Amino acid sequence: MPCPPDAPHAKVRRIAREVLLLAVLFGAYNLGRYLSIGHAGEALAHAHTLINLQTQLGLPSEASLQHAALKLPDLAQLANRYYAYVHFPLTAIVLLWLMIRRPAQYSKARWALASLTGLALIGHLVFPLAPPRMMPGWVDTGVLLGQSVYGPNAESGIANQFAAMPSLHVGWALMVAVFMIRATRSRWRWWWIGHPVLTFTVVVVTANHYWSDGLIAIALAVPLLIIFRSGRVRRDSAPALLRTDGQQSIGQQSAGVPVVASSSSARTR
Repeated sequence: MPCPPDAPHAKVRRIAREVLLLAVLFGAYNLGRYLSIGHAGEALAHAHTLINLQTQLGLPSEASLQHAALKLPDLAQLANRYYAYVHFPLTAIVLLWLMIRRPAQYSKARWALASLTGLALIGHLVFPLAPPRMMPGWVDTGVLLGQSVYGPNAESGIANQFAAMPSLHVGWALMVAVFMIRATRSRWRWWWIGHPVLTFTVVVVTANHYWSDGLIAIALAVPLLIIFRSGRVRRDSAPALLRTDGQQSIGQQSAGVPVVASSSSARTR
């Protein structure tokens, strides 16, 4: 079917609207930095409490893992680059691809990510937490190697450095992987599982998060992934296309558009 004359303009407006929405969400997340000013003492106290709790639970030491990783040549540099250059860019690329190629799944991915970000923002404000790199026993690999995205102290940079709990790096990575697995059919799609696994490893090696930060993020993300599952697609969100046999799609039939059979299909009845 020929596209309406205003179809390209409508697509541009839709993309601009979605970009604006994501910019607003990003701005709301960064607002947490300004609201967290003056809570450094509380964030450090929470960190000591969490470290003691993880020890009592028998979780392995993140510091020991980091020190072992630092003995491998160039591993810390690669981890810093992955932390800095993969998290936001890859999430944005996936959302853009879903918006263009899988609009029904994009709608669900957008609201799932927005919901997780909102819950995380509440957690960052209610439970400010200093990351491991600010605690004795860990190494700030970003500052050590000159690759820090935050800066040398808690007041530098544009991000809230006390927003360790939960880890949006881990939560977003899990959601990106699940929605890409749902949206594609290639046998290679299962490689997306490596993204959250690698992200979890990276945030621990770079001393930006504790085990608990990632585990809590996963615990919040899984219910949202179930709620915003891609299997159920609203009819009005699916494009109305003509099938090859000349019949209209189910979406058009449900909308009350009369079905006009082609001459070839009429002759076969």
